[in-house]
Amino acid sequence: MSQKPREPETALIWERPEPAPRPKPEPLSRERIVRAALTLADTEGLASVSVRKVAAALDAGPMRLYGYVSTKEELLELMVDAVYGELVAEGPLRGSWREALRAMAQRTRRAAHAHPWLVDLLVGRIHLGPHALAYLEAALAALDGAPGFETVDAILQAVGTVNAFVIGAIRNEASERSAERESGMTKKEWQHATSPYLERMVATGRFPMLGKVMREATHPSFDVAFDQGLDCILEGLATRLPRRKK
Repeated sequence: MSQKPREPETALIWERPEPAPRPKPEPLSRERIVRAALTLADTEGLASVSVRKVAAALDAGPMRLYGYVSTKEELLELMVDAVYGELVAEGPLRGSWREALRAMAQRTRRAAHAHPWLVDLLVGRIHLGPHALAYLEAALAALDGAPGFETVDAILQAVGTVNAFVIGAIRNEASERSAERESGMTKKEWQHATSPYLERMVATGRFPMLGKVMREATHPSFDVAFDQGLDCILEGLATRLPRRKK
């Protein structure tokens, strides 16, 4: 008797159906699993997230969760896409190309503040979840047809450049905040503690620019530094746009 051929298994979780609902002992869904994982990551950090710990938070056995997510990597992808869903829910990116890119940058930074673990998952991978794709689509569409952005390559370059700046900025910010927590010192306290050493090094005459930084730099707040850096990026993009003929 010939066997019925097996249907090919969909590789990506976004197109793989969930198991049939089971009302007992407790109904599960990918949405509930992701919400529990988000809460765990927000309160205890990304290192605390595992299928076993999420299952415990849901009072379910780990093997039940594996019917919804096959690996921890899939769980992390679902978490990132849920955050992109929060960004999409803020509405379209409106206004001029500058305003749209600024709004995109600020939304991403706010999301990183709400979910400090997010920055570790924004690099080194392409996110293909439906919310991530919707957010990318919104960013590209906001520039489509704007003067100077007549080609897709120009749009991709602008969006990619702003994204690269944002990820770098929020990673630096996260690193500084983490260092403050681990050392128990604020940024100013750390600078005060290390200044005698730096002054001795500058006094050697080998580091004149560092000496100038110590004497003259204003060291703005994270918010101000982010806005100033973003202004530099947007001004740089503006200089590359074709000049309009008078």
